[in-house]
Amino acid sequence: MPIFKFPSRRDESPQAAELQLFPLNAVLFPGGTLGLRVFEQRYISLVTDCFKRESTFGICLIAEGAETGAPAQPHKVGTQARIVAWDMIQPGILNITVRGEARFRILSSEADRAGLLQARVEPIAAEAEMPVPAALATLVPLLEAMVADAGAERLPPPHRFDDAAWVGYRFSELLPIPAIARQKLLELEDPASRLEIVFKFLSQRNLVK
Repeated sequence: MPIFKFPSRRDESPQAAELQLFPLNAVLFPGGTLGLRVFEQRYISLVTDCFKRESTFGICLIAEGAETGAPAQPHKVGTQARIVAWDMIQPGILNITVRGEARFRILSSEADRAGLLQARVEPIAAEAEMPVPAALATLVPLLEAMVADAGAERLPPPHRFDDAAWVGYRFSELLPIPAIARQKLLELEDPASRLEIVFKFLSQRNLVK
């Protein structure tokens, strides 16, 4: 079946207070991509609704519970996900690719009759663009090599190696760290602080100086 692609664009209502949630054992970062295999009816309904409205849903790391079965308890900070590609390899199973957009903070949430979490959220302002601090500049060539190795499908352009927030997000999703560590990096609101943590992690392993 052919893959259908939606145009990459911002949600028409970025300040919307209501958002459907898809709790996962994974963290999505702004500007990042994530592949999902969707088979539960509640999430097929979510995806179908987003297809129709060309809108986003929220991806959050699971704090308590599991990806399947009873509704999981999500961490409070997540990322809006926009579907950019999908295919159906067999009836009832969707493979989708999402792109991370703005972060949000959950104010409240409850499960509907189908077990789908409906949340009231507030947006988290995008981090201001700033260059990578000179003291952390050795991170950039390492990330360039990691991005080249990952390939354009995993990390599609544009690549913003001159933007501290973008560099920090990409390291946060590529480094071999636990999901809860990725979550803490997602929750930070200062790109320089995020890069300092990344630099410390890598310098302890003699990967940067």
